[in-house]
Amino acid sequence: MIIVTGATGFLGKRVCKLLDTKNISYQKTSLSMGLDLREQKKTVDFFSNFKSAVVLNCASFVGGIQYGYKYPADLFKNNCEIINNLFFACHKAGVKKIINPISNCVYPAKAMLFKEDEIWNGPMHDSVLVYGMVRKASWVASWAYAKQHNLDTINLVMSNMYGPEDHFEEDRSHALGALIMKFVKAKTENAPYVTVWGTGTPVREWLHVDDGAEAMVRAMDAKPTIDFVNVGIGTGISIKDLALKIKNAVGFNGELVFDTTKPDGAYYKTVEGSRGIALLNWKPSRELDAEIVKTVEWYKRHVG
Repeated sequence: MIIVTGATGFLGKRVCKLLDTKNISYQKTSLSMGLDLREQKKTVDFFSNFKSAVVLNCASFVGGIQYGYKYPADLFKNNCEIINNLFFACHKAGVKKIINPISNCVYPAKAMLFKEDEIWNGPMHDSVLVYGMVRKASWVASWAYAKQHNLDTINLVMSNMYGPEDHFEEDRSHALGALIMKFVKAKTENAPYVTVWGTGTPVREWLHVDDGAEAMVRAMDAKPTIDFVNVGIGTGISIKDLALKIKNAVGFNGELVFDTTKPDGAYYKTVEGSRGIALLNWKPSRELDAEIVKTVEWYKRHVG
């Protein structure tokens, strides 16, 4: 049996869609479907019905930089509870394997090309300190349960994801989703300019959510490893250039204004993905320009 937690969230929806296309049966669950992973008894009771299952864990409490600055205690509390209860319940139920996605914000702030063996080589950026720490804690949980209870976990380190059905909300969006919202609104209102947070110079690698889902599903058949496993191609784009691509995709004719009073976050984030390519026999392949256009069109049809 396959279980998808957080199945109604951004990544979870696309994981379920991919399983459907492959005709793979699964059980889905999420907070909106009635299972609150922050409640231990309910979590244990749920997983007790699924001995030897494989869990695709898409559940987390997350947002962008602004969200992290505004709600650090909420991020810490909710994610710690989810992590603790999930691993405890999976162990009690005799779950076979957990596929656990981890944000690449766990890497040191000074790092530029993220390599798994350097993940502990310095502090994380202040803008992602709390969320990065709790995602590292999920790896610690996997290590502890592997050592004491032989529970297998594959920890996939992924870049910020984008694509249809993203969190298009002011507080929760990452830069790409937030920019789509801003440009579509500005075009609709015939605004003279769009304000972009920070200097526009930070570089980010982006992962399409369907590539993230593909990595999750492929990991079900991969050899278990306690090591971090990067999913990425080592190529990034500056926030300024990203904004220009989205501006063109939306068809906005106004100006860009950079609000340098707002935080940039970490300066550079790209991922060295050779370990993931070897483990999954695959690498992300979706092209950023084309997928931005598709994401903009989805947003205009369903949200904007």
